[in-house]
Amino acid sequence: MKLSMRHLVASLVLGVAGFTASLDGLGPPLACAQEKTEALRPEVGKPLQAAQELMKAQKYKEALAKIQEADGVGNKTGYETFIIARMRGAASAGAGDNDGAAKAFEQVIASGRLPAAEQLKIVEAVAGTYYRAKDYPKAITWATRYLKDGGTSGQVRTVLIQSYYLSGDFGNAAKQLVSDIQADEKAGQRPAEDKLQFLASAYLKQNDNGGYSTTLEKLVAYYPKKEYWADLINRIQKKPGFADRLSLDVYRLQLVTGNITAASDYMEMTQLALQAGFPVEAKKVIDQGFASGALGTGADAERHKRLRDLATKQAADDVKTLGQEPDANAKDGNALVNTGFNYVINGQFDKGVAMMEKGIAKGGLKRPEDEKLHLGIGHVLAGQKSKAVQVFKTVQDANGTADLARLWVVYASK
Repeated sequence: MKLSMRHLVASLVLGVAGFTASLDGLGPPLACAQEKTEALRPEVGKPLQAAQELMKAQKYKEALAKIQEADGVGNKTGYETFIIARMRGAASAGAGDNDGAAKAFEQVIASGRLPAAEQLKIVEAVAGTYYRAKDYPKAITWATRYLKDGGTSGQVRTVLIQSYYLSGDFGNAAKQLVSDIQADEKAGQRPAEDKLQFLASAYLKQNDNGGYSTTLEKLVAYYPKKEYWADLINRIQKKPGFADRLSLDVYRLQLVTGNITAASDYMEMTQLALQAGFPVEAKKVIDQGFASGALGTGADAERHKRLRDLATKQAADDVKTLGQEPDANAKDGNALVNTGFNYVINGQFDKGVAMMEKGIAKGGLKRPEDEKLHLGIGHVLAGQKSKAVQVFKTVQDANGTADLARLWVVYASK
């Protein structure tokens, strides 16, 4: 708002530039039709003319003294009072007197003498002036009026939202932000990152964890930074009822979003993958830990090496037995799904995905929603993101599986 205020001060000075040429004839400095027959008396016009020159030189405090001299003249006409208030508002703004500027501008607006377009500019200035003065309730009032009167300045919307936020009205701040974000999305535009961050903060202030998480999902969708992913995944894990058995699946999402960096995380994910029967996955994870420098150093370097040796041995054994097909006469599809996922991890994507789909279709699965989640991950690893999204959207489970699937949808959609 500072830049627009500077422009407003300049325009108000230019608006009274007619003083120099019209003092002798006491003509009007403005072009409003109703003012064409009105004039300034010399005892009012001369100090205002001096104030105008001082304002041009950016000597606003000296200009205010001259304006006060004009204001001291008795029996002022409505027109003279209007011009004095107009100049006082501009000079006060230039001098940094926000309160004085706002009061003067309010007087100008209340006069009813301004053309609609010019009045809208001054309403905008009043909103910004009260905001800088930290009088947020009045900033809200004037910003609201500006927008209601047809103003379209994005700066005024920012003033309105920030005034709600800074006055503690986080609900209305969030409401305005949601409206802006939805408008951006409807227009096919990406909402600004700082706007989404602001909305997330407004929800946090209200302890609205649902709204905060939803906004985080938008942040990772539009700005997939690993910090946003880390916060979002962490919050999903902390939801009541989130199942411990999904720890490996959480790590899988953290891995692809760049959120596994600590030695302890590399070690735990490796161990979980071994326990789940996916040693090739375990080897890939621990190898990445060594390559990143997180593993292989420090007091636990020997333990890191032992786990890598174990993963390497089991992965080699697994590759040798990978060609052993599951029993075709099995009553359920559990073995097909597990073997298929293992094929995917080993890079045999088409064969693995087809086997997983066959197992899910056969039914009798111990945890069918988990297996649909794994099928979606299989599609992602195979580079089939559109198919992955379709599968993830079918996952329905209240213990965290559906939450993870929704995050995978965001990841696969980028």
